Amino acid sequence: MSNHRFFTMKVPAEFDDIRAFYDEETSSTVSEILQQPQIVPILRMLLGDDNAEYFIKNLPKMSTITDFQREVIVVLLTALEYKTCKSVNLYGCGNINPGSGHIFMSNHRDIVLDSAFLNEHLFFKGFDTTQIGIGNNLLIYPWIEKLVRVNKSFIVKRDGGIKEQLLISKQLSRYIRYVVCHNKESVWLAQREGRAKDSDDRTQHSVIKMLDMSSDCASFAESMNSLGILPVAINYEYDPCDYLKAKELQQKRDNPGFKKTPADDLLSMQTGILGMKGRVSFVIAPQLEFSADIDDMPRQDRFTYVAEAVDKAIHANYILYPNNYVAADLLMRENRFAGKYEAKDVQAFERYVSSRVAMVNLPGKDEAFLRDKILHMYANPAINQLRSQLI
Repeated sequence: MSNHRFFTMKVPAEFDDIRAFYDEETSSTVSEILQQPQIVPILRMLLGDDNAEYFIKNLPKMSTITDFQREVIVVLLTALEYKTCKSVNLYGCGNINPGSGHIFMSNHRDIVLDSAFLNEHLFFKGFDTTQIGIGNNLLIYPWIEKLVRVNKSFIVKRDGGIKEQLLISKQLSRYIRYVVCHNKESVWLAQREGRAKDSDDRTQHSVIKMLDMSSDCASFAESMNSLGILPVAINYEYDPCDYLKAKELQQKRDNPGFKKTPADDLLSMQTGILGMKGRVSFVIAPQLEFSADIDDMPRQDRFTYVAEAVDKAIHANYILYPNNYVAADLLMRENRFAGKYEAKDVQAFERYVSSRVAMVNLPGKDEAFLRDKILHMYANPAINQLRSQLI
């Protein structure tokens, strides 16, 4: 683990309400978290009763963020992988420059685990873990905010009116640029606010616009290049939240004003963490580099160009599984990907989709709609990868 830095670099005081915690805040924060009544049941669920008791009793004193990640987070994620995944693999670490800060910009499947698994496997490979952008809508209890901030997360505020959101975006942009360009630390950022419910992964232009808000560079190309953007393609063989996402899509279809409750977010977090995922893959694509030609484009076109560059890199680098190809052929009613799977894969996936539709508890349940949406979730990575190869 010789590449790990055993300190957290400071940032200006203007970021105190959103920043990740510092090393000197670790010990008191961890003590406070361990006193929460919800913690022991969570540890028992992940580790088993005896192991949880042993784990708590033998926790060493932690004085740095790296201590906390090594002694707590990595241990719990390793146990979680063993229980819920066939494998988790990280590829493309050769694209990381250890002496620079990067923005790891990924598609977004799971509220908690996208960044958690990435950081765990960066840690295993000897790289610094990233700081993580997390929406304040997910910080349902005060102790959850403390837990994520001591695990190198910074807060992305989701509330406020239009004028307030502009100020929030500018502060967030300054924070990310300071961390990446000044402190030479890396940041994980989802390519969009919220998860793509149908796995049609597209970068929101507003994310790129936010990143540029804090630029003091001479050009837009220089602004983007200075952030060291590394697109990351994530794929889960099975998404434990697929039936919940399909349910939400029907709810929004039937009621355009439908909004999830904090209880819905909590259920999604629990389901995503504890559900079976099969194989999981992360692929870090090469750093995006933009030429001066981008500066001649109209302003909005620049954001589109960068967003599409991120999308193309993500789509091209998915590691796909038989169910992605099966879903694509079922959805498009053709056999384009027939060489990628066997008849038994089709039968197994059809049974799987039926079982997920059956799990949706909804008045006026539209089974055909739900099935179609689940097919899209698994098909879109294969369809988008095919399109990226044809462009």
